[in-house]
Amino acid sequence: MTFFRILNAVFAASALSLSAHAAGGAKHAHAPEDGWSFASPVGKLEIDSVQRGFQVYREVCASCHGMKLLSYRNLGEPGGPFYDAMYPNANDNPLVKQFAAEDEILDPVPNDVGDYDYRPARPSDRFRSPYANDQAARAANNGALPPDLSVITKARGHGNDGDGASYVYSLLTGYLDPEDIETRTGEDGLPVNVITFDDDYFHGELVQPLGQYYNPYMPGDVSAQWSGDPRHVPYGGFLAMPSQLTDGRVDYMDGTEATIDQMAYDVAQFLQWAGEPKQSQRKSLGLPTMLYLIFLAGLLWFSYQRIWRNVGH
Repeated sequence: MTFFRILNAVFAASALSLSAHAAGGAKHAHAPEDGWSFASPVGKLEIDSVQRGFQVYREVCASCHGMKLLSYRNLGEPGGPFYDAMYPNANDNPLVKQFAAEDEILDPVPNDVGDYDYRPARPSDRFRSPYANDQAARAANNGALPPDLSVITKARGHGNDGDGASYVYSLLTGYLDPEDIETRTGEDGLPVNVITFDDDYFHGELVQPLGQYYNPYMPGDVSAQWSGDPRHVPYGGFLAMPSQLTDGRVDYMDGTEATIDQMAYDVAQFLQWAGEPKQSQRKSLGLPTMLYLIFLAGLLWFSYQRIWRNVGH
């Protein structure tokens, strides 16, 4: 009976995979050409890249996406992108103070007349949310709720370091060139955007819904908008966020050229750090701990052999 149950499970998994393939599914996210420096068990984040990624987040992403699990002081703590050994208490780090003070947040303490007021944020405050609540966020984005980015790389990963960052990187660089999207007049007289696929596998047209944007790395099912072979539906889905990165959109403080690929790489590094701000310390401690455990295991084995050498078993 166990054998038949396993066999049924295999067939069911195969059927699911085939149906997912027929419905398109998301294209497999890929890492940059040189991979991620932090992907190995002892790998570390590129601090310069994390710093630039924070700048991309501030200037591009923060207008719609919050990071409610992160405090400004995390930026200046050990392992953070702006850690300074001169300020062991991150609340005293002048750079962190400056970043926090650039944002105004609602003061939870009412003023003299009983009204709440805004004040410059402090390092101890959480990152400022771009919206007062989810309802306000949906109202500003045609009903779509921009996801919080605090742990986006954890949520989109598959248990391996780099999977979530690869998703962010692929999504941001995966939008089609506007020249590949043709605007036509629909049957109702309204303009519609049409994407034409003409290759060896995908052949047909994909109608992009109003207010939605196609991305092959976005999980979804575009079969309802596909006019080609239903057995070969393009990968990906639609999302409410248009392409946000254009060459030169951010003027990097360190002079790095802000290409789309570079900005996507840097913000993915920053979000990887944000998902686990202590990961550098964890990995730094991991190797010595493993060496200690191996040494301890060897010591215990030799002790066992020494103590019980004359005792029959």
